[in-house]
Amino acid sequence: MTSNDDLMTTALTTIKGGHLRLTKQRRQLVDLLVKSRERYVDITELDDQMRQFYPGISHATIYRNLTEFAHLGVVEITRRANGRAVKLRCEQPHHHHFVCQQCGRVFEIQLPEWDPQVFAKQLPGAKITGHSFELYGTCASCRARA
Repeated sequence: MTSNDDLMTTALTTIKGGHLRLTKQRRQLVDLLVKSRERYVDITELDDQMRQFYPGISHATIYRNLTEFAHLGVVEITRRANGRAVKLRCEQPHHHHFVCQQCGRVFEIQLPEWDPQVFAKQLPGAKITGHSFELYGTCASCRARA
């Protein structure tokens, strides 16, 4: 498993390579994400954490930076019933997740190969450019505690 220092270095190198300045706020945002690397963090939670370090920072600034990080491939943003959540992008290029609805931990899962042509037949004239697949439930650790 990659160390937190390695993850931090990789993320900051990618951000700098994407022609974004490495501000103190961006470094702090990456640091918070590295510390929560095994789970999705609600963006509102991340917003609260950032305000502890930078009380004047706006939600729009945080969200804009996360969107830029997503475009650079540094983070993954997902939609949840109560809003959006974010985590550092996993090291595997294409994969799927099981997300625990209690603790928020993310587990990588393997699915059989999929054929986009199967779906293209159901969507005549459409061009499929990607897909996302996540399973939700309660992980074994949370179930054992219940």
